[in-house]
Amino acid sequence: MNADPTSPDLRHVDTWLFDLDNTLYPAESGFMAEITSRMTDFVQKVTGLPREAAHALQKAYLAEHGLTLKGMMLNHGVDPLEFHAIFHDLSLEALAHDPELLAGLARLPGRRLIFTNADDVHARRVLERLELSHLFDDVFHIGSAGYEPKPSPEAFARIGAAHAVDPAVTAFFEDSQRNLEPAAALGMTTVLVGPHAPTAEAPFVHHRTEKLAPFLLGAHVKGAA
Repeated sequence: MNADPTSPDLRHVDTWLFDLDNTLYPAESGFMAEITSRMTDFVQKVTGLPREAAHALQKAYLAEHGLTLKGMMLNHGVDPLEFHAIFHDLSLEALAHDPELLAGLARLPGRRLIFTNADDVHARRVLERLELSHLFDDVFHIGSAGYEPKPSPEAFARIGAAHAVDPAVTAFFEDSQRNLEPAAALGMTTVLVGPHAPTAEAPFVHHRTEKLAPFLLGAHVKGAA
């Protein structure tokens, strides 16, 4: 059967980069809410600020640095290993295996890589819970990047060097629009994922989809019938 001619044409792609949280599982799972809450707890503990002020500082560091942790490291001397440990016992009950997503990922030709601002332990736990670990060649996590987070161009330079990424044949899937801008500047094909994606108008967002699995299943890819 021929693919829908209106489907996205990704036949040039042989390297597939995927963000992890709120991209490989739906944002509506609520999983990130618990991560955010624990992060606020940590900021409050380190700074001694009231919770509302701690939350505001957390968001300010996220906006400025692309990652709350980066601001905590630079301004409060936080050990990143101590910071990441607070997430390692999170319940994964909110995350569910999606057979359609597995099928969509499995049909992609070439390499599949995780590119996440989370650490290796969190990434491994989430991928195992989603039953997707076997589909990815590697996880490029925040430690791999030397704690230089997306959307920093340096983070993209480091994954590019580590995995010999050719932007011209690479697609990058993200729920965070601003993380796609440096990818597009390098020449990658960008895909914004999530409930906010259809209304995105930024020129560096090449494709938009509310749900990842149908997009992957419907895309034109190299070697597919």
